Parts: sequence; structure tokens; C-alpha cells
Amino acid sequence: MNSLMETPELPAVFDGVKLAAVAAVLYIIVRCLNLKSPTGPPELLYQDTPLSRFLIKSCPLLTKEYIPPLIWGKSGHIQTALYGKMGRVRSPHPYGLRKYLTMSDGATATFDLFEPLTENCVREDVTMVICPGIANHSEKQYIRTFVDYAQKNGYRCAVLNHLGALPNIELTSPRMFTYGCTWEFGAMVNYIKKTYPQTQLVVVGFSLGGNIVCKYLGENQSNQENVLCCVSVCQGYSALRAQETFMQWDQCRRFYNFLMADNMKKIILSHRHTLFAESSKKPHTLVETDLSRLHTATSLMQIDDNIMRKFHGYSTLKEYYEQESCLHYLNKISVPLLLVNAADDPLVHDSLLSIPRALSEKRENVMFVLPLHGGHLGFFEGAVLFPEPLTWMDKLVVQYANAICQWERNKSQCSDTEQSSGQE
Repeated sequence: MNSLMETPELPAVFDGVKLAAVAAVLYIIVRCLNLKSPTGPPELLYQDTPLSRFLIKSCPLLTKEYIPPLIWGKSGHIQTALYGKMGRVRSPHPYGLRKYLTMSDGATATFDLFEPLTENCVREDVTMVICPGIANHSEKQYIRTFVDYAQKNGYRCAVLNHLGALPNIELTSPRMFTYGCTWEFGAMVNYIKKTYPQTQLVVVGFSLGGNIVCKYLGENQSNQENVLCCVSVCQGYSALRAQETFMQWDQCRRFYNFLMADNMKKIILSHRHTLFAESSKKPHTLVETDLSRLHTATSLMQIDDNIMRKFHGYSTLKEYYEQESCLHYLNKISVPLLLVNAADDPLVHDSLLSIPRALSEKRENVMFVLPLHGGHLGFFEGAVLFPEPLTWMDKLVVQYANAICQWERNKSQCSDTEQSSGQE
């Protein structure tokens, strides 16, 4: 009798365990996908000026709610992983011409040039000079997608290929790209200015490229000539301040650090015969022992210390990070500057965002845009599961460039009107 009375209770116990397990899984999914996080318009920091008011009016994306894909779009990790692995969906294949420039040290810089497919909003010659992220180039899908969209909005595009990043282009000197070297980007810009003397420039940098373009503009006031504006997306602003956070496991930054270091090792090793060959051009500090240290490196900082800093003769890693970061050059940029980051970017620690915040509070030409979601160079949009080919980031950069072009056109027309009135 007792056994017959007890058996009905067993299924209820098992059902309770299953229910608890399902609840636990659902809780983990909700936490990992950050499903409870709200959506909203980006946080904006800027000075109240005629230009900023015009930009707010002319760029709806600055005040419009950014809605990422419902299922996974609120996870900065998934946004970052999809960007890193996939780049973009249904990426186009814009046609461009590859240009080769010989640098003073024998290095060969390359960039790809894409002509506009239509007139832009002001019917003037405007060129976007673009610097991609770490170890990236014009053949990356996120770059191709952005270039295609910019071409269709009337912009010529010049995209730098980081020295050593293209797998089919050999190095011609024992040096490759570094965190803040502006030589190749400057050579590309000078080529554009010489070849198209009437063109105006929109400077765009993604991640590491954002550091390079901001440093380039701030290095010399002449570098800002014919520049309409600059846009930097997802950069970290200070490598010296970032290095400690990049070794922490918070937000899996240490894991991302390891993955990027592994990719850098493969690129360096693919050029080992040029970088470590006996040559009169070889940096005297680059020796075979550095190659053995490279094999055991597990972080970008170790690679920077053993290899990258020595390309330009920096004696310490601290000196390399201090000199190659754009932090000390941002105040010297006078053209309109748009700084874009994502609050859930797992690579850029929140403490680093105090830099663009402080800058936007002091400088009238700076606008800082911080959406809640987007990860690192993700910013995917979409309904539920599948993202759209164009991202929020692609559209924002072009929309901002259009607004700046229109602002400059309006200023020019007002100036012409005043001059004609004075002559009368």
C-alpha cells in the first residue's frame, strides 16, 4: 500500500527538476543575451553651437532609437563576434584600383581607390580617406559594405591597406604597420590631394584606424587643410591606459586580447623572412631572440613590446604607447570631429570613455555619440534574428558627412551673398 501511494509523487519531483532546469537555462540566456536591456537613442555629448544644432537637425540617427536585432543584438559579445567572424551579410564587391606608393624607408604602401557612383548631396568633389581597424584592409567585408554605400552617396573612397595586412602583398622593407604610425595614411592623403586638387576630404577611422587618423590630423595643422570633418569609430584613445584593462578577464577582454594576438602573430610570421632577414635596412634592435619570444606571446602587449615598438626605435613599451596614441593630439584638431563608441563594446573599457566625454565638454568642434549597444564595430540592425546588410554605423557616418558637406555649402553661399552685397 505504501509503495502504491508513493509512486505518483515521483513524476511530480522530476517535473519540478525539469522546470527548475528550464528556468535556469532561460535565466542564463536572458543574462547572456542581455535581453532585459532597454533600447533608446544614443547618448550625445556636445557644446551648444550653430553647427551642433544643425547636425542634430540634419542627422536623425543621432536622436533616433537604435534598435539592434531582437534575439542577439543587445549582446556586445555577439555583435563583436559576428563582426569579427562574418564582417557583414550579403557584402557587395565594389570595384577599385590598387595604388602603390614607395615610402622613404623602402616600404611599399598600398591603398584602394573607389570612384563615386553618383553625385553627392552638394554636387561637389568629396573624397573619404578611410583607415581600417587593426590588421585590416580594403578587402574586409565591413569596409566593402561601407565603401559601396559611400560610393552610392556620391563619395570617392580611398582605403588604406595596413602595411603587411594584405596576404598577397609582400613587404619591401623590414617594417609593418603599428598602433599609431601615420606615414602610410599621410602618403595616401597626399596622393589624393595632388591627384584631385579640388577635392575636399572626409577622414574616417575604424578602431585602431581611428587612433591613426586623429593622430595624423593633430600632428600638423597643415594636415587639416581641405578636411571637412573627421569620424572615429570604436577607438580606445589611449593604449597606455588601455593595456591594464586589456589584461583583465572582465567582459572577456583577456580572451579577445589572446585572439587578436594570435592573429598578429600569424601576420608577422607570414613576413618573417623580410622582418628578420639579415639586411642593412634591418632595425638593429630586431634580433632572432625576438622571434622566439613572439612564438610564446599570448597578448598584444607582449607582441608590441618584443616586436612592434622596435620598428620605430622606441626604448620601452610605455614610450611606444604614449607616443603613438592620439590622446595628446585630440586637442589640436579644429575640424568637426565625431567620436563614436558603444557602451557594450567588450574591447574598450568604460574608463577610457572619459577621454571623449571630457573632450566634448571642452571643444566646440567635438561630438561624442554613445549608443547602448553595438559591440566593437558591430552596430547591426535587423528585425528579430537576421541582420541587415547596412549597419547603423554605416548610415551614421554617411549621414554625418552629408550634413557637414551641406553645412559648408551653406556657409559658402552666405559668404558669396555677403560679398556681392558689399560690392553693390
